[in-house]
Amino acid sequence: MLRRRLITLAGTGLMAPRVLPAQTAWPDRAVRVIIPFPPGGSTDTIARIFQAPLSEALGRQVVIDNRGGGSGSIGAIEAARAAPDGHTWMLAYDNEATNQTVMRLPYRAMEAFAPVSLVATGPLCMVAHQTTPYRSFGDVVAAAKAAPETIPFATSGVGGLAHVSTTLLQQQGGFKLVHVPYRGGGPAVQDAVAGQVPLFMSNVVIISQHIRAGTLRPLGVTTRGETRHVPGVRSFAQQGFGDFEAPTWWAFLGRAGTPEPILRRMQEALAGVLGQPEVRSRIEEQGCDVVASSPAECGRFLAAEIEKWGRVIRDNDIRVDS
Repeated sequence: MLRRRLITLAGTGLMAPRVLPAQTAWPDRAVRVIIPFPPGGSTDTIARIFQAPLSEALGRQVVIDNRGGGSGSIGAIEAARAAPDGHTWMLAYDNEATNQTVMRLPYRAMEAFAPVSLVATGPLCMVAHQTTPYRSFGDVVAAAKAAPETIPFATSGVGGLAHVSTTLLQQQGGFKLVHVPYRGGGPAVQDAVAGQVPLFMSNVVIISQHIRAGTLRPLGVTTRGETRHVPGVRSFAQQGFGDFEAPTWWAFLGRAGTPEPILRRMQEALAGVLGQPEVRSRIEEQGCDVVASSPAECGRFLAAEIEKWGRVIRDNDIRVDS
């Protein structure tokens, strides 16, 4: 059985990566950045902001490759199968951590990927369409307690941080909503803005303009306290949910086994790009804060997120048939 499993993994390219020798001419062709979601979501938006300046810094074209579906797992599996030669990378979203527990994946993130940088973090925000009667998160809780499992809320996918953190809110608050998962934030925000779903838990990147326009009404944020990205809106912790905190995040990952000089050059190039005032401003005006961490800091953060949300997923038996 074990031999059969190893043969299967070898066939998919998901065994321990082969370490390639450092290449003096890297990159010698276009560099691909996999976005494990469709166009229009937050991960796609952030990647396209730094795409051109990163191309300039590397001296080669950076190509955005959207591989949506499976709550981010399809793109991540593609990235985990890539050759460790520095020509395929991934901008991971927070559900890369939750997927490690909620799904049966053919790879483990801490083994398949080499952390490069925690690019940015930000709040998740629960919003209601302007036509709904919900003026506060307390209104949602009261309505859900009066009629359990009748009020839908959308997220970008099953098992993502928006889903798992809202599950924790329901557990702590003693109420039940109905989860409506989408294949990425782009399709979800379209339906939220159209009023097809009354509630939407999302990062602020893809909903900030709709909050400013008044189409979507913010009810609470997942930071410990209030955030400058959604001014005047109290956090869930401030609304009686203890020490609740669930920041969303984006991390730049390479393939494990990529030569250290290549990883170092990519990290330096990315840090330089993220440090450019125009790039930083454009990303942060979307509703998040640029971090541009070191590889070691990124690795520690990812490991901690996998552990923290893995416990919530197991406690609530959240699973994806995948």
